[in-house]
Amino acid sequence: MNTIKKFLATDQQSWSLLIVRLALGFVLLPHGMQKALGMFGGYGFTGTVGFFQSMGMPFIIGTLVILAEFVGSIGVIIGLGTRFMAASILLTMSGAMVLGGHLQNGFFMNWFGMQKGEGVEYFILIIGLALATVIGGSGKFSFDNLVSKQIK
Repeated sequence: MNTIKKFLATDQQSWSLLIVRLALGFVLLPHGMQKALGMFGGYGFTGTVGFFQSMGMPFIIGTLVILAEFVGSIGVIIGLGTRFMAASILLTMSGAMVLGGHLQNGFFMNWFGMQKGEGVEYFILIIGLALATVIGGSGKFSFDNLVSKQIK
């Protein structure tokens, strides 16, 4: 089996992988839209990269973060390059959790404004969904499945 076919391999009948993939993509996509397009109260690409740079993050890393959240979410939703997209999301969210100062805020999200910031529970869920997708692949109804069928 060639490398690309292995990369795309998945249980093409798995509803579970489809559900995990869609949950990951649809939960993260609005965050990517904030960063890339300025939707939902976000700053858009320029504003987000500028904010990241003010925190000491290089331009290229800020750009990769935005791409992982925006393009990665879309790729996961449609099941195109699913493992790569999910791995990009996994790395991005792991970095955000650790480097973004969330560990010291404890476990819980800041639902009632009583903490200094957000905890890690959201990140754990996203990382878990991304890891399951990296391991399992795209499941049913994905472009990866269509591409895989075309590879001899």
